[in-house]
Order: sequence, then structure tokens, then C-alpha cells
Amino acid sequence: MTPFQHGGDIVAFAKRCNCTPEEVIDLSSNINFVKPKTNVDFNRLDIASYPNNDILQHAVASHYGVIPWETALFGGASAAIYALFAYLRYHATKAPRYIVLYDPLYLEYKRAATLYGFKTIHINRFTALDKEVPPNALIIFVNPATPDGLTYPMIPLLERWIAKGGHILIDESFLEFTQAPSLVHYLKEYPKLWILKSMTKFFGAAGVRIGALFSDAANIAALTATLPPWRLSTFDSAYILESLKDKSFSKRSQQANCETKEALITLLDASPIIAQRYKGEANFVLAKLHTSAKRLQKALLPYRTLIRDCSNFDGLDGYHVRIAVKEVEKFEGLREVLNA
Repeated sequence: MTPFQHGGDIVAFAKRCNCTPEEVIDLSSNINFVKPKTNVDFNRLDIASYPNNDILQHAVASHYGVIPWETALFGGASAAIYALFAYLRYHATKAPRYIVLYDPLYLEYKRAATLYGFKTIHINRFTALDKEVPPNALIIFVNPATPDGLTYPMIPLLERWIAKGGHILIDESFLEFTQAPSLVHYLKEYPKLWILKSMTKFFGAAGVRIGALFSDAANIAALTATLPPWRLSTFDSAYILESLKDKSFSKRSQQANCETKEALITLLDASPIIAQRYKGEANFVLAKLHTSAKRLQKALLPYRTLIRDCSNFDGLDGYHVRIAVKEVEKFEGLREVLNA
């Protein structure tokens, strides 16, 4: 694993398996296997004009219970992270002195902090959740967490961080896979709060790049003033707009993910290879092995099954893997190897 390598590189994995990317069973990428019902003819979209995302911005804001002026849209959550870090580093009235990362977490936070020259403080949320943070910091917390999927009681943490007076970014990209409440209603309580949503995760479309960032309207106006005018394509916008029309999708998705995850958990709990299973609530499972992640991945090569080696997450090691919730039949190769 490279320091910032993610899951989902099925092209490189297919070469190792001597197969096509379409033949790979990707259990490394935590993208929803349930898809919304859409009815859009992409061949008939008007792509001669520059895209206007006002309708999408209003629809996304309504979906998450905020107002449009508290909403900024980006070509994916990662683009939102980099834009926010650049804004706070170079344009904010009072730039944060430090970035506090509650590890393990999405690797692009560490990468962006390094790129923009922030002084970074790492806190292991498994062992030091109550550790004090400095004032005037940018605090990053992912809930549900990745790669374990654990959800946290956020109000006590939020109130403690607010007392420090810094910026707070809560990444809720996997929240819709759970029953945990969002913190969007706190936007009016604390003007330095930012909330991130990766819409590609829940709506099952990593190739459609939509991320939403929510904050105080003045923050959003100041942030977007530093950004290029066209950040989303007409195709991206059309897909998400259609997806939001499927009002039964959320319930259908949660039910299917819950049922399939139970099958995955049963499989893992019965295997002598699994040393520990983390009790997360999102659409993936983190496990610690009695063997190494590399050895398990090698054993899965004949089954063309890709899992996520978690050795490059701070706070984890080469014995940790993340397995995404997918259709039950995609676990067959994993079942064979885990029970060998």
C-alpha cells in the first residue's frame, strides 16, 4: 500500500488476476450496491450550454434539511475537502493554527493537511477520544467513522470542541446508512461548523462526482468566492436530481444493506482467520486478522475478489482489512478462503 492509496482500484487488480475489470468482485470500495431508480436519457441532455446547478443546489439543500445558501456543491467530497483546506489556509480571516485529525479516518484529510502546510495533531479515537484539543484549530471528525463504521454520540464532543473556538468539520458521508442523527441543525448554533456529505457513497455512483458542504451562509459565500464557477457537469447534476426523486430509495437501501451485512457478519464471526470484528454501523466491516492482509488478499486472487488492506490508516496495521457490504453472492470466494 502507498501512503494515500484507496480501495476500488479494480483495473490494477484485474491485471494481477489476469481478468477484465468487469470480472473483479470489488469488496474494497464502500459504495452502495443498491441503486436509486432513475429515468434520465443522457443522450438528450443539453450539454451545449454551461451547466447551471441552482436547481440541484436547492434539491440537495431540501434533502438534507438546510437552506440553499448554506450549501456548496463540489465534484466529490475530496474536492470539497481540498477547497475548504485551501480557503481556511489562505483566505479565512483567522486561519487555524492546527488541524486535529481523529484517526483512523479518510486518508485525503491527512494528504490535504500535508499539501497545505498545516501543523497536524493526530488523536487516536479508539484510545484517546477525550484528549484535549488546542484552541483555534480545525477539528476533523468522521461520523460514522471509516474504516470501522462506528457512530459516536456527537453532542458532548461537539460542545467540547465549540468551547475551543475553532473550526469543526464533521464528515457525515456514511450517515444515511445508519439511524444516527445529523448535526445540520447545529449550523445555526455555531458559525464555524462545517458538515460534509459524499453523495456518491449512498447513491451508489463513485463515477458521479457530487459532494456537498454545509455551513453558515456567510462561510459558504466566502468559500465559493474562491472557487471556479463551474464545478459540476450536467451529467453529474442530472443523475443526482433523478436519484433524489426516488423517495423509496433510502428505506430500500437501508433494508438491503442491513440484511446483507448480517450475512457478512455471520461469515466473519464463523471464521478462524478473524481475530476481531469491529462493531460499526455503516456499509462495511473492519476486521483484524490472525494472518496478514496481504496473505488474505493473495488467497483471494483466484476468486478475483478484492478487499481493502487497511495498513496505511493511522492507528491500524497490516493485519486489518475492510470488507464492503455487497450482494450476498459476491461473498462466495471470501467464504471459501475464510473457512479454509
